[in-house]
Amino acid sequence: MKYVLGIDTSCYTTSVAILDEQGTPVADCRRILEVKAGSRGLQQSEMVFQHTRNLPDLFAQACLPIGQPVNFSAVGVSAFPRPLPDSYMPAFLVGEGYAKVLALSQAVPLQRISHQENHIFAGKRSAGGPKTGSFLAVHLSGGTTEIVRVSPAVCPSAAGRLNIEILGGSLDIHAGQLVDRIGVLLGLTFPAGPQLEALAAAAGEPAIHIPVTVRGASVSFAGPETYVRRLVDQGADKRVIAAGVELCIARAVTAMIKYAVANTGLNDVLLVGGVMANKCIRQYLVTQLADTNIAQLYFPDIIYSPDNATGAAYFALNCR
Repeated sequence: MKYVLGIDTSCYTTSVAILDEQGTPVADCRRILEVKAGSRGLQQSEMVFQHTRNLPDLFAQACLPIGQPVNFSAVGVSAFPRPLPDSYMPAFLVGEGYAKVLALSQAVPLQRISHQENHIFAGKRSAGGPKTGSFLAVHLSGGTTEIVRVSPAVCPSAAGRLNIEILGGSLDIHAGQLVDRIGVLLGLTFPAGPQLEALAAAAGEPAIHIPVTVRGASVSFAGPETYVRRLVDQGADKRVIAAGVELCIARAVTAMIKYAVANTGLNDVLLVGGVMANKCIRQYLVTQLADTNIAQLYFPDIIYSPDNATGAAYFALNCR
């Protein structure tokens, strides 16, 4: 039996996924990159080093359920951040190089897509939609905060690829950066998303209102970071601050979606990226948008919100 391999080497996660030829996941192995305590991120050189170290171990782990030898019919890889000619980040070269060697050694097709397309393909498959040709997508993570219009690529040489038009996003730091910076400030480890969510859930009083500026479909999260730093200096309850950060992001994303829906006529919205794994943010969006019939929201299973390689594998499977 043959299988399809997916690889993604993003800023903070090494991922390997294997599907069978019916598209059923056989393996989904990931390892979050190590960040020193108190630090707020990694340099690209350190990302490259850790991906280079992680990939052989994760590949071996992914192949365990299959046994040896493993025969692939296609390999998919996230080779660059966004589907643009000049989109580049050294971390993705590690996964691309590994994928090229495997594809050449087995004489099978190699499909290169962007990290953002990988998120959208993985999220769409897990969420069961949107099923329309064109739709909106919100990509919220440590490296991206964007709301985009997604449609099929029109170029015959790009069959199956996506045309992604940015409608808005962050003017400064990203939503995931806000979460991680405030999390580290509150004494949490990096990446801080799940810990911040747990801290917020323990709040015994309403979340602090953190002002955030949204103009059209663009948002600034630098202001909220400065505001929270003052709250911390004043000794505000960490749990209430954490809840306030969640609410701040949720309010901003709601405003961005409302603007995009009103200006595009599209109301199917796919929500992907690690920040969208937050249950509080998801519930706020449902209450403000889905329950009021402003938008039809599609959330992938929480496990497929953060970085993973299943989108690259599904793309390769469908392009054979």
